This record gives sequence, C-alpha cells and structure tokens, in this order.
Amino acid sequence: MEPLTPAAWRLVIDAEPRSGAANMALDQAIAEAAAAGDSLPTLRFYRWAPPAVSLGRHQFVSDVDDAALAARGYDLVRRSTGGRAILHTDELTYSVAAPEAEPRVAGGVMDSYLRLSNALVVGLQRAGLDDVEKAGGSVRAGPDVSAACFEVPSAYEIVAQGHKLLGSAQSRRAGYVLQHGSLPLVGDITRLVDVLALEPEYAARLHADLAQRATTLSAALGVAEDAAVLNFDHLAHLFAQAFADELVLELKPAPLSAQELRRTGELIRTQFADDAWTRYR
Repeated sequence: MEPLTPAAWRLVIDAEPRSGAANMALDQAIAEAAAAGDSLPTLRFYRWAPPAVSLGRHQFVSDVDDAALAARGYDLVRRSTGGRAILHTDELTYSVAAPEAEPRVAGGVMDSYLRLSNALVVGLQRAGLDDVEKAGGSVRAGPDVSAACFEVPSAYEIVAQGHKLLGSAQSRRAGYVLQHGSLPLVGDITRLVDVLALEPEYAARLHADLAQRATTLSAALGVAEDAAVLNFDHLAHLFAQAFADELVLELKPAPLSAQELRRTGELIRTQFADDAWTRYR
C-alpha cells in the first residue's frame, strides 16, 4: 500500500446512547455530508439504547422472532451495510464515514477493510489484549452459516485467542464509504440466538457454536465485567488514538452539524424507523 500522508478527520464520541434507527440514520447522514464535502471524514464511537438487533441490508426479516424481540424490549433495525444479524448491547460501536477518494478507504472493499482493521488491532493491543489478529484476507462466510453475524469471522475481521471478537460491515455508494463495527464488551455472547426464528434443536446447536467461536472483550482480557478498561469513554479515546497513529490522522473533536442532524431526522422518518425499509424482505 502507498504510504499515507497526514490528514484531518473529525472525532465524534456520543455522550449518550441512541436508538437503533437514530444510530443508523446518523451514520448515513455523516457519510453523505462527508461525500459532499460539507463535513470532514468522521470517526464516531457510540452505544445503543434500548438494545437493538440490526439486520444486514439484504437479510430476511423472517430470520428474527418478533415476539422474542418484544419480550426482551429489543429494537429491530436494518443496516445499510451487509452481513447478518447482530445484537447491539453492552458494546462499543465505531463507524468511519469518508468520501470514496479518501486514501484510507479508497480502492476495493478489502483494501479499506485491511487499513481500518490494522487500526482496530492496535486499539485492542493498547487495551491490553496481546493475542489478537486479523482473520485472513481469503476468509469468507460460506452459504451455510446462520443468521448470526458473530458465528464466523470474515476477511480481516478481528479474532482474539481464536474467537471472533469484532465484526464490521461496509457500504460504498453515493460517493461515500461507510464502515461500522461492533465490539462486544461484556455479557452472554449467545443472547442473539434467543431472538432468532430457529427450531429448538438448531438454536441449541447455535448457542454452543457461538459460545465456542465468539467472545467479548472482558472474556478475552480475563477481567471482571466492571473493570475500568471496559469503560466506554476510556475505550473510545484509546481507539481514537490508535486510529490517529496507525492512519496518520489529526482527529479533531467537533459536534454534529445542523445539516447532519436534520438529515438524521429525515432518515429516521423515511427509512430506518419505517417498516417499508426494515421489513422489505
């Protein structure tokens, strides 16, 4: 890869969690503004409230059990990016939004995945995780994998001690690149299975598979779930510095623009909170 020259990006660390629809709408609004040149490329860290299951852009909504979602108070949202279902709770989520010509995301999907994954690995190492690496570039999820995103890693996703730890997904359209990813911090990594529409026997097998194949940061570090290293603000700043160092960035903390907030509200109403989008397949 060509050496990177220094660049300025915006850093956004959300103080409060947002709903699933608001998080997905805001990621897209930022990406559109970056593509138009109205905002700097942006690195954002955020959380979710209430917990939400996000479906991949082309995933069938029939993969989830509506009654089970309602019983647990989980939101349902469809991402603009691909992949399979993720339960967003007790996690740190990051997103990168930039014009498609920005050197750190330019080229093919795998080129940008590799660059961003390098920064994520550095962040995890600085959190104290020594046994962490990227899945190989040739790794692909096969056609027989389940509806759960964390069952197996894809190319350049992050693996700790042989277990999938951090999954990402990317969208490249309308002149922008948007990539976001989920780092589970604490809790039962198999909780997603309880809201998937599965036969009991298959659900039991998937519970066992996920428990064996995926992990949380607290489990990978071997620390208590209330350990200071798992604090959201601590991790967000730690990862931000890793991105800055690895990708030769000057990160400038700055608020969301009025234009981005207006566009977010519009996207919530017309897309991400609309059943015509969430349940279109």
